[in-house]
Amino acid sequence: MAEADVRLTQILHDAGELSQKIFNEKQQRLLSGCISKAYGYGGDKIVASAFGLDPRTVSAGRASAENGDIDVSQERIRQEGGGRKAVKNQQPEILKAVEEIVSNSTYGSPEDDLLWTNLSLRAISEELKRKGYTAGKDLVGRLLEEIGYSKPVNQKYLQAGKAHPGRDEMFKRINQAIEDFRNEGNPVLATDTKKKELIGNFRNNEAEYRKQKDWRKVLDHDFPVPELGQVAPYGIYAVNDNTGFVNLGTDHDTGAFAAESIRRWWLHIGDANFGDSKKFMVVCDSGGCNGWRTRLWKYQLALLATELGKEIHVYHMPPGTSKWNKVEHRLFCYITENWAGKSLLDVKTTVNYISSTTTKKVLTVKRVADTSKYECSIRSSDEEIETIALERIEPYGDYAYIIRGFKKCT
Repeated sequence: MAEADVRLTQILHDAGELSQKIFNEKQQRLLSGCISKAYGYGGDKIVASAFGLDPRTVSAGRASAENGDIDVSQERIRQEGGGRKAVKNQQPEILKAVEEIVSNSTYGSPEDDLLWTNLSLRAISEELKRKGYTAGKDLVGRLLEEIGYSKPVNQKYLQAGKAHPGRDEMFKRINQAIEDFRNEGNPVLATDTKKKELIGNFRNNEAEYRKQKDWRKVLDHDFPVPELGQVAPYGIYAVNDNTGFVNLGTDHDTGAFAAESIRRWWLHIGDANFGDSKKFMVVCDSGGCNGWRTRLWKYQLALLATELGKEIHVYHMPPGTSKWNKVEHRLFCYITENWAGKSLLDVKTTVNYISSTTTKKVLTVKRVADTSKYECSIRSSDEEIETIALERIEPYGDYAYIIRGFKKCT
């Protein structure tokens, strides 16, 4: 090949690369057509190779150049009628066919805007092929969206059992108390125990990004290992300053464990941040180790109030409303996300995952491992309960009360 031809070929390739970066389809078509017209015989194929276009596209551009149709100011890029015809035009009955296929597995009210089906996209695509239609799974997904279908996960929306008759009033009272405590600079703590986690090389149902086929290999059965056991993370979220604290218990989840977790929060965070406060507020669920019926919880809080010299204002969430507890979606959800897909091999590993949890809003989490023993058989007697200096906050005093320690002997 002559040196001039080599240089011309290089120039064409450089022009083609530049046109792909800065020109739209119409401008590339017209430019390649003009160059082909100037090149002469065989120009369509040579220019098409340099520009990465189909020779027919270059030919169309050359025809436009020869006819003087080189106005690039028009909004239309492709020629009228260009591009693939819509599937609905090629197969007019395909939407009706999709609806017929999913009609037997459809959920939701016909009056709703959103419906859903449990059939996979591939299954619907195969059924369409049997009916004589052509549609891949991606197209089926778009058609389902067009006729109002989706594939959502289950939503915890319906309450099990009857709602507490004073639920709304109790929520208003809790919100008002939180506002009052925050305005006064007193700590507000949202507390709860996260579900127990198995320690060992077990599967974690969440997922993490890893290189392809570089799976974490875990045990095929989730049987607890006696020497490793389980952990019960008791979480405390301070609404005032967006800080979290987790007491990672390795024994039973009892009222004594819950009260000890609050005690440890005060020693590690509370005293430094709220040392001048004379009282603090605890928002917790109605059941579990810190439930409103749990006598040991109240007795242990009385011991804590006496030790710290503070009033402890306790507000229980109405029954069946634990998902509104702030500790769930301000602390626990981020901890779960942080150890997603990772096995909790030992207590130290679990503690490290918790302590490294943070968010864009600068959530900071402190944690401690609690290896103390908490016996399930311990019960608070009637005599012990009678000694607690407890003031009920009516009208729902079972769910809201103030603990000031113990009654003074007279």
